[in-house]
Order: sequence, then C-alpha cells, then structure tokens
Amino acid sequence: MAGGQGGDLGEGVGQRMAVVSEGLGTMEEGAGQGQVKLPVKVLRPSKGWISLKLRDLWEYRELLFFLTWRDIKVRYQQTVLGAAWAILQPLFTMVVFSLFFGRLVGVPSDGVPYPIFSYAALVPWTFFANGLTTSASSIVGSANLIKKVYFPRLVVPISAVLSGGLDFVLAFVVLLGMMVYFAIYPTVNVVWLPFFLLLALVTSLGVGLWFAAMNVQFRDVRYVVPFLVQAWFFATPITYPSSLLPEPWRTLYGLNPMAGVVEGFRWALLNTEPGPGPMVFVSGVVAVFLLVSGAYYFRRMEKTFADVV
Repeated sequence: MAGGQGGDLGEGVGQRMAVVSEGLGTMEEGAGQGQVKLPVKVLRPSKGWISLKLRDLWEYRELLFFLTWRDIKVRYQQTVLGAAWAILQPLFTMVVFSLFFGRLVGVPSDGVPYPIFSYAALVPWTFFANGLTTSASSIVGSANLIKKVYFPRLVVPISAVLSGGLDFVLAFVVLLGMMVYFAIYPTVNVVWLPFFLLLALVTSLGVGLWFAAMNVQFRDVRYVVPFLVQAWFFATPITYPSSLLPEPWRTLYGLNPMAGVVEGFRWALLNTEPGPGPMVFVSGVVAVFLLVSGAYYFRRMEKTFADVV
C-alpha cells in the first residue's frame, strides 16, 4: 500500500511538473510573440561629396531651437548691461564715425544725415559679423556634445548665426527711432527689407560654414577670422556710399555680398539714391554660391569632427 501510495504520489508530481513546464513554454512562446523589435540605425562614414540631408535638419528642429536659445543666454550671462550691448556696440561706432567721417572728413551720405546713414549700415553688418565669428568657432566650442551623441552637425553653426537675431531686432528698433527723429519715413521700398536681411544671413552662414569646418583641422583659423572681418568691414560701403564708384565698377562691387546688403538696407529704409540696382543681383549670386559650397564642404568634413575636435 505504501508502495502504491508512493507510485500515485510520484505520478501526481510528474503530472503537475508537466503542466507547469507546458505553462512556462506557453508563456515563453507568448513573450516571444509579443516582443517589440526596435529599429536599428547604423551610422557609416560618408565618402566624397555627399547629400546635404536637409530632411535631418527638419527632424532635429527642436534641437536647433534649444541650441539657438542656449547661445543667446550664454552670450549675455553674467554681464552687467546684458542685451543692451546689442544696441551700444553699433550706436557708439556710429557716434565715432559721425564725428570723424561725417564732420571732419565730410564723406558724402547720399542726401541723408550721416549718423543715420552709417547706423543703417552698421545694423546688418553687426548681424553678419557676429554670426560669422560665432559660427566659425561653433564646432570646436561644442566638442563635448559632438563626441557624445549623433545629430546633424549643420545645426551647430546655423544656431550660432540665428542667435544674433535678437541683437538685430534690438538694434533695428533704435534705427526706427532715429528715422522718426530725423523725419525719414520708409516708402514702398521697405517690402524688400526681409530679402536683404536674408541675404545677410545667407552670407554669414555660408562663410561661417567654411571656417567652422576648417577650424576643426587648423586651429589657427580663429586668428584669421577677426582679421578677415576687419578687412571686410573696410571693403564694405559702411562709412562711405558705393555711389562714389562709377559703373560698371559699382555693379562689380556686388561681388562683396555685404555691399548689396548695406546699400539695400539704406535704399529700403532711407530711400537713398541711386538704388542698389544690379549690384544686388551680383551679391545674391555670390551669397548663394558661398552657402551651397560651404554646406557641401562642411558635410564632407564632418565625418572627421568627432575624431579631431
């Protein structure tokens, strides 16, 4: 009887173990069927001249916004005057130029008071110069971020240029106040003003992309950029009008894209004569060439950024 009970007990335990094993198998099978397969993105180095992948910029638009906002906050962090520097920088420069070039030298100003003549040029120039300087050093300055995560590297220099938009708005408000003070009111030409601002942005970003990529390989580029900006300043009709040049030299002057921007700003806001004319077309072509070529060069070199920076 004991042997019979032991046999029954063994059979019962065996049956229960078989049921448990069958249940575990069913659970494992169900878990296998319900498992979610995550997409895997494989990153490989590019070769030669490759696509700009502009769709990636749209996918990372939130990152572009946050990096732009970060650059704005860092620029005026722990400063006494804060964003007021965006106004004081071109304003003090205008005062110096008005004293020396306007009064002492007597430089012509296309029929408008020299202070507003020079300040109307300094507003877009400051936006361009600051964007070029910050974008040229943006990749090296974001080395820690670039080494850790993947994102379109074009986001970094673009955000550096866009961060100067707040400075431009503040300086532009002062320009509007000066126009009211001098009783100068814009005409229908003002509708072209966004185009000239876009031309300044394209020029700044195009040149900035070239130097941002080169600055990773050659660190002495950071010493070249300030010298280039200073030389470019005197090559741009800021303290003098381009009308001093006869045609066709005035049109060829548009090979400097900022010449078209500066003269366009004056024409759109102050209604200066003569208008920029064909100079703007030449400046636009050169600016687009700088942007496209700079973007392709940047994309070709970005595969080395994480290793070299």
